[in-house]
Amino acid sequence: MKRPFDIFVSLAGLVVLSPVLLGLAIAVRLDSPGPALHWSRRVGRHNRIFRMPKFRTMRTDAPDVATHLLAEPDRWITPLGRVLRRTSLDELPQLWSVLTGEMSLVGPRPALFNQDDLVALRTEAGVDRLRPGVTGWAQINGRDELPIPEKVRLDREYMQRMSLGFDLAIIWRTASQAFSGRGISH
Repeated sequence: MKRPFDIFVSLAGLVVLSPVLLGLAIAVRLDSPGPALHWSRRVGRHNRIFRMPKFRTMRTDAPDVATHLLAEPDRWITPLGRVLRRTSLDELPQLWSVLTGEMSLVGPRPALFNQDDLVALRTEAGVDRLRPGVTGWAQINGRDELPIPEKVRLDREYMQRMSLGFDLAIIWRTASQAFSGRGISH
């Protein structure tokens, strides 16, 4: 039931939101030099690397590491990027990854290719068997503020509680939190 739900919602979302996606792509291009999308190397199901699209929120010369690892993250984030991150609008292109099966609407957020500590703990917990999600249980329970072991604990709890009803509850809470910008450090 999860995969058909993902396909239906992501396809409908891409169609309905296409004017918004186009408008945001143009805004990103006008805000700073470079492409509208950033294709981030992420760790997917069974620890396979895939390329995940996001609207670009950082300068093109920014280091390819997690934002919290940058010495001066504000130096690299574009003016529009701050708004896109706070509202999570930068995540909308990931509907494409859901449609293609690299991601799910709900699951553990995909680690960056170089977040070895997170990947190792998820593998040990068996969470690597899940498709990564646009949003997830850990995402709505602290987001950037959570230490890695707590994220993995919440990811494992999600794996144990997985159901369509639980996914719908997570999606609902994600939507309400996205507009508040709560839990985002950069």
